[in-house]
Amino acid sequence: MPIDIADPDTLWARWGAHAAALAALGHHDVWWCDADGAHHDDHGGNWARLVLVEGDRAVLFGYDHEYSDTAWASPPVDLLAGAPAWLPWPELTRFAEEDQLGYVHWYDAGAWTRVAYPEPGLGDGLSATAGPVLDGDRARRELLDVVVEWGEHDAADEAAERADVTAAADRLLAAASGGLVDAAALGGLLGRLRPGRVDVAAGLAMAARAGLTPGTARPKVPAAADAPARRVRVLSDDQHDELVWAAMRAADETPRPAPAPTAELAALVDWARGRAPAWDGRCALVVQVTDSALSQHDGEAAPAQRPGEDGWTAFREAGDWTAGRRSSGRPGRCCWPRRSPTSGRRRPSPRPPSGDRRAARHAHRRVTGHRRAGRHAHGRVTRLPARARPAVSPR
Repeated sequence: MPIDIADPDTLWARWGAHAAALAALGHHDVWWCDADGAHHDDHGGNWARLVLVEGDRAVLFGYDHEYSDTAWASPPVDLLAGAPAWLPWPELTRFAEEDQLGYVHWYDAGAWTRVAYPEPGLGDGLSATAGPVLDGDRARRELLDVVVEWGEHDAADEAAERADVTAAADRLLAAASGGLVDAAALGGLLGRLRPGRVDVAAGLAMAARAGLTPGTARPKVPAAADAPARRVRVLSDDQHDELVWAAMRAADETPRPAPAPTAELAALVDWARGRAPAWDGRCALVVQVTDSALSQHDGEAAPAQRPGEDGWTAFREAGDWTAGRRSSGRPGRCCWPRRSPTSGRRRPSPRPPSGDRRAARHAHRRVTGHRRAGRHAHGRVTRLPARARPAVSPR
């Protein structure tokens, strides 16, 4: 599928200009260039890479942990399907197998291309991670931020100074595009900062590594000869969980003796009774657990919210208990615990309830701060449990 973004040389020049300006301020690991390509890393789980390949080709790829919906689409999206053989496959396949690849765009014969996404508006994280090099206005704003934010520059006449910085940014970007970055171009942008704040030599060294100074060349990697055999995700996390949980529901309950009374069990019962929605001591907590996923469901008497709590407190407390139970289990097993204390006795559920499993899963991920709970554990290999073992509450 054709993509309309600037050509690789333009992207590279903007990337190198940002890298040089930040390096002059002592920051070498946010935007930078080396023999392997151009890099961006915000150190928050979001990154982008641009690699120039011999033969006037290039590849732009990256990932954003919030905006790369392509990484957890269901069914999965193979971002490398039909990709050309000359790509830097070791890097791409490593990120893909770790579910850390949100987009891959390759440039050949004067055009950018990527795989088609199943939905037109499916986010891939490109703008979130590589936005400052995608167009000229954003590139100028990024260099303005380098001066004002990174350089902590405070001008007396803010409007006039912003205009002057913008003009200096344009000159640096033009010099980078022509491979003519020098002390004057870099100093024109950063010379306004307080003395001792700027190391122009460090900035020029970064620009030289990017091939943006006179007499230097932009680094290019050799084209690969063949696309290697690779592992391709067939099931999404949601699809995998649905298969495992269906097997759990269909499996026979594993016989086990009633657990002996413990302080942990008594605390759980007290917690559930204290959250009885009708104040009658009856509360149902239903949890699906495997060694790679956890999901909660509302039973017929779901834990109630107490006055003054946010809407997730009860959910978090129940998840903390379940996570502890899961961590004590054996890998490759699963359970469907159900806790339904009443005012007098507690009993196991005769069958798992129905419910909106997807909503519960996503609610859990929102609470824990992860878009995918345990997504690296069994993301590519569907493992059905050899034997389900629902936990039975004591009588």
